[in-house]
Amino acid sequence: MPNYNLSTRGRIADINIGMRVDRATANMTTGLDLFTISGGTVLVTLILGEVTTIMETKTINLKLQADPTTGTTSDMSANVDMTAAEAGTLITISGVPGTATQLGKSGNVIGQLAPVVVAPGVIQVIIGATHTGSIKWSVFYVPLEEGASIAAA
Repeated sequence: MPNYNLSTRGRIADINIGMRVDRATANMTTGLDLFTISGGTVLVTLILGEVTTIMETKTINLKLQADPTTGTTSDMSANVDMTAAEAGTLITISGVPGTATQLGKSGNVIGQLAPVVVAPGVIQVIIGATHTGSIKWSVFYVPLEEGASIAAA
């Protein structure tokens, strides 16, 4: 058993990958705002989804976008097909715009390779078809300006 308490684990995570914000599981049938960025720009070091209820067996394209308060919406990742993704399947982005959303299997997925600077606004999940299935999301970030923060949408 490791010799540390939960607050120690939390502080180590804060130092290494940033502060964590969780969003409860939800069926995102046609897309949804996941996180709201306010107060300034942030550095997203990891955004991680986990399928909590199996996804329907049909083509379900999923990608993430940054929709800034000022400016133009842009893709954080390209589509990945979530057809029949089982509970426990992990999802992330590479951090390189235009690269497909990273879809792992239950238990593992490649971590975000590059951090992404995101302006105030929202991070959205965009889904191309209505479907059954649910995903919970977490984001890890470092504020780049005083007062910058992320909250679950």
